[in-house]
This record gives sequence, structure tokens and C-alpha cells, in this order.
Amino acid sequence: MNVTARVVTAPELRQTFDLRLAALKTTSTPDLKAQWRELFETEPPPFNRRYLESRMAYRIQELAYGGLKPETIKRLEALGEQLDGGNITTRRIRADLKPITGTRLLREWQGVEQIVTVTAVGFEWQGRPYQSLSAIARAITGTRWNGWVFFGLKNHRRTT
Repeated sequence: MNVTARVVTAPELRQTFDLRLAALKTTSTPDLKAQWRELFETEPPPFNRRYLESRMAYRIQELAYGGLKPETIKRLEALGEQLDGGNITTRRIRADLKPITGTRLLREWQGVEQIVTVTAVGFEWQGRPYQSLSAIARAITGTRWNGWVFFGLKNHRRTT
């Protein structure tokens, strides 16, 4: 048995890498999903093709050149926690949906005007901090409400 090994040079590796990336654009969607399974060892998400191409291109690059260093990953996670306030409840409130800090929400309930102020970490009603509008709506009404619906920030019926 005669085995010969060939060393792949950096330019050859780069060319292979470039060809694989370029092929993503022309690969059929079923083949793209099959490649996803090979690269990630999971089922592909039900997102659009562009998302699959983008994530797969990053993964191919990661495998060819190496991923982020563990220190970098830890640093990014720490920065994410700081941005989110490190609080799971705060993280659930999407930044693009939450009103700007300082906004006052007005709601009349049984003839009494209720005023809620949006804070950096949640909400304030009658001088007390709250993490959710639902908790405030419950305190006002005595029943469970979707806080976003109660204060008119979201329609309770989905529009299609």
C-alpha cells in the first residue's frame, strides 16, 4: 500500500474556501439545507435563504480560519449582559418596542388617570418601580392583563 501525502498551500486553501463561499449563492435550497446539517450538525432553521447563506458563510470561515477566542466570547457575553442590565425580565422587553426612557404612559381606569413613567430598567407607577407593564396593570385593575394592551401600546387582536 503506497500512501502519499500532499501539503495544501495557503493559496490553494484560500481558493477552495473562496469557491465554497461562491457556491452558496448557486446551490439549491435543499442542498443548502443538507450542507447546513453537515456544518452545524442540527436541522436548518425555517428562515429565509439569505439567512442560511449568511450563517453558513460565517461557519465556513470559522472552520477555515478559526472562531472567536474564548476570552473574546466571554467579553462579548459580559457586554451583552451590561447592555441588558443583566436582568432576564429586561432582556425580554425588546429595545425597539419599549418606549424611550422618560416617556409617560397615560391610562384612565374607572375615572382615575393612571400615569406610568418608563425608566431605564423598567417602569415606575405611583413612585414604585416595576419590571413589567403587566404587573402595573394588575395592581391597577386587580386582574391579569397584558400590560402592552392595557396601556394601548399593542392591539390585543393580531392584524393580518
